[in-house]
Amino acid sequence: MHILSILLGVLFFFNLVLASIIVFLERRNAGATWAWLMVLFYIPYLGFILYLIFGQNMTRKRLFDWEGIKKIGIEDLLIEQTRSLREQSLPFRHREISPHQDLIYMHLINNDALLTQDNDVTVYTDGQEKFEALLRDIEQARSHIHIQYYIFKKDQLGKKIVDKLIEKAKQGIEVRILYDEMGSRRTRPRFFRHLTAVGGEVAVFFPSKIPFVNLRLNYRNHRKLVIIDGKVGYVGGFNVGDEYLGLDPKFGYWRDTHLRVIGSASLAMQTRFILDWNQATKSRKISYEGKYFPTASFSGSTGIQIVTSGPDSEWEQIKNGYLKMISSAKHSIYIQTPYFIPDESLLDSLRIAALTGKDVRIMIPNKPDHMFVYWATYSYVGELLKAGARIFIYDNGFIHAKTIVVDDELSSVGTANIDVRSFRLNFEVNAFLYDRKLSRELSRSFMEDRKLSRELTLEDYHRRPLMIKFKESISRLLSPIL
Repeated sequence: MHILSILLGVLFFFNLVLASIIVFLERRNAGATWAWLMVLFYIPYLGFILYLIFGQNMTRKRLFDWEGIKKIGIEDLLIEQTRSLREQSLPFRHREISPHQDLIYMHLINNDALLTQDNDVTVYTDGQEKFEALLRDIEQARSHIHIQYYIFKKDQLGKKIVDKLIEKAKQGIEVRILYDEMGSRRTRPRFFRHLTAVGGEVAVFFPSKIPFVNLRLNYRNHRKLVIIDGKVGYVGGFNVGDEYLGLDPKFGYWRDTHLRVIGSASLAMQTRFILDWNQATKSRKISYEGKYFPTASFSGSTGIQIVTSGPDSEWEQIKNGYLKMISSAKHSIYIQTPYFIPDESLLDSLRIAALTGKDVRIMIPNKPDHMFVYWATYSYVGELLKAGARIFIYDNGFIHAKTIVVDDELSSVGTANIDVRSFRLNFEVNAFLYDRKLSRELSRSFMEDRKLSRELTLEDYHRRPLMIKFKESISRLLSPIL
């Protein structure tokens, strides 16, 4: 009993130390701080273990080495674009890009996100079409294939892609796959053994150092990128799995948004992939060689910035981009997201936009894949209904798209949801698109999806049962750490 008392006293002391760290040193968001303090004090011993797994702050950790990028001239391009924007002398291919110089500048100086204006973009909203295009591009690869997904399943689609990659590796094409351990937790390294046997390489982001225990479980690489020959790039919401083809009865049809990019933006995706790969592998690092960054002339005309964010960053770059887009809106804001758990800054910006007469429309799923997140989402959209926003519930399966379109001229597509996890905890990547034609295409997709949705009115929301109100309240309380 004496030893037990000492042990409990030591654990309680660590609880106090952790509480002090959270309040005085880590400078977290106030909501997350109070949530973790509640966990530590109301579950004093288990809370200590939960904090070690889910609560570590990575802001001060340097995970990615940018030094190698100097070899390919990106630093010089960043300096030149920054100078040109400050002097308002940067040439734009289209006049429609010019009004967004402040947003471009913010991404440039805070995220090293170069503006490229020579991109040809295809939008995919259907999994079958997206993966058919991807397999065709893999077939045409002549130098290398770099693939990064949060989820890479060992099902029919996963096997089909791996078989095609094995075929290309046998031809001497460099093949690399990077996946997240938590997202792909049911996928084992042996699934890729035939690929690695013929020269392909596979890496895992933030793997467990101790079996069944991962102290970085809360920080996951949620990015989805494919780069082929340094010329073709893919970015968006689709992962690799049969459900993304609409083959899972639980979700039904899977509605997502993904981009295929031919142009210099693919080189920005390449940079991000190499940074993530080198962090994950250590001993098999990719050097910044010319073959990964080929000099080519592209005929596209879409302006794109590839913007990334993660828990190692001081700034929430993608969220800040959303805020700037919303504040610049003159007429309309269309958002599609599977999870809607905004922090106060984003909630206030959307509320103000709605209160000032902007056409604010948000589309969310009609079914949950994460129960607490689903009910927290209902809580937040209820607030926006009161401000005059319009909320649509997608009924044709599951909507997983992460898109925002402002005034039919500015848009963003990527991996970041409208939630605290995407803004502060996950490693994400979004394409910010400065193209009126492309933004109108995304807006038309929203309107087509609206035909397959039902509108949630304020009257409907007020009539929800008491049990749902209770679920919303509990889920909202936990939302800062979901």
